Amino acid sequence: MIIVTGAAGFIGSCLVKKLNEENFNNIVAVDDFSNELKNKNLEGKRLYKRVERKDFIQWIDENQKEIEFIFHLGARTDTTEFDKKLLWELNTDYSKSVWNKCVEFQIPLVYASSAATYGAGELGYNDDHDTIPELKPLNAYGESKNEFDKWVLHQNEKPFFWAGLKFFNVYGPNEYHKSRMASVIWHSYHQIKSTEQMKLFRSHREDIRDGEQQRDFIFVKDVTEVCYFLMRSRNNSGIYNLGSGKARTFLDLTKAVFRAMDKRENIVFVDTPADIRDKYQYFTEANMQKLKGIGYSVPFTDLESGVEDYVKNYLLVNEYY
Repeated sequence: MIIVTGAAGFIGSCLVKKLNEENFNNIVAVDDFSNELKNKNLEGKRLYKRVERKDFIQWIDENQKEIEFIFHLGARTDTTEFDKKLLWELNTDYSKSVWNKCVEFQIPLVYASSAATYGAGELGYNDDHDTIPELKPLNAYGESKNEFDKWVLHQNEKPFFWAGLKFFNVYGPNEYHKSRMASVIWHSYHQIKSTEQMKLFRSHREDIRDGEQQRDFIFVKDVTEVCYFLMRSRNNSGIYNLGSGKARTFLDLTKAVFRAMDKRENIVFVDTPADIRDKYQYFTEANMQKLKGIGYSVPFTDLESGVEDYVKNYLLVNEYY
């Protein structure tokens, strides 16, 4: 059995689809299944069983002999969540419980970290283990993820293979339920559809022009390719960046959405809200040499192609992946 936690969520459900496409159908989906909109992500996918998140740790004890691999992608991903106790419970302590079971039963593990751990990028975006203790995330979500990364690196006992993936700005199908936390592409599509224009945050730095703030946007199908590669290779344990490796501007992204929708460009700039202005990242770009160095050679989808696929094949026709 292959376990996917957060299986009804955005990345988790896309990974289930990828595994099904590769003819892996003995999949156990772990999640809090109380969100009916999120559950639509799993419709039509081939699963062996669904297990509630609260029951999963005990379920491992009872079924460990049949578990081949665990993808631990479930997390509280709201970067505006201020309840540290909740974030530590769901993102840090729960992940420790999963890790400990993987150690106890020697189950290989891939888990979701986040580029939010890099904070403002003062130390760059290199996935060197030595820099992880020095990182200063800008929000409690990033802190909860970085605390787990630091804890992992201090463990003497580890699964025989493990990998943490620092996801950068992931976009693509199956994020319909994420609302405010959905990708900029999702928000752009809906705003353009309803108003015929797109509002972008104005730059509050003199050295960066409006709309030229940059992020490393990565298509979710590329994320699932990397996850599949790690499951198949099971070598070179460690924490890895997972972005496209190329920063692009919000203007690039927005223009690509207008083109995919066959709409005339109409972009206006508004002030970045004061409550997030001092925590706003103006640049992120994953250094991808470490992952490529262990043999990953599949090219990453360029932004224009990914946006076109997402908008035309999913958003415009309300389809799931």
